This record gives sequence, structure tokens and C-alpha cells, in this order.
Amino acid sequence: MNRILVDGEPLGFAEGQTVAAALVAAGRVAWRTTRTGGRPRGIFCGIGVCFDCLVTVDGATGRRACLVPARPGMTVTTREDGDG
Repeated sequence: MNRILVDGEPLGFAEGQTVAAALVAAGRVAWRTTRTGGRPRGIFCGIGVCFDCLVTVDGATGRRACLVPARPGMTVTTREDGDG
């Protein structure tokens, strides 16, 4: 199985999965919180229309996890302060 590094921990993914799909498959349905209210956010629309699934991928901030194909060796950082 292929692996990405999420918040310093290896996470397996299947070929063709997005970062969001890999996170959800691993049981992580929320990986950031809203700036106001601290409400949990993860994948919502799944097609890149909203910004609920933001993550940092290989140093690039504000990436929508539902649109980013998972690649072996990719480093993903989730955030808890609403910035992704």
C-alpha cells in the first residue's frame, strides 16, 4: 500500500484516492476547525466548491484535500485553527 505522511504519521492510501478520501478511509472525518466557534471541518462537498477540507500539501497552504490526488511520499499537514 502507498503511504503519505499526515501530521507526521504515515497514512496508507489506495491508488487513485484523493488526500480527503485517504483521510476519511482512515477514520478522520474532520481535520481542521473554523476560525470562529471552533467547529470541526473535513470533507463537505467533495468536488472542490467549498473550502472545508483545506490542508497544507508539501508546504503549499490552502489546498482542497478533495481535489489533491494522494502521491507516495507526500507530506500533508492539517490545522486546528481554520487555516488548513
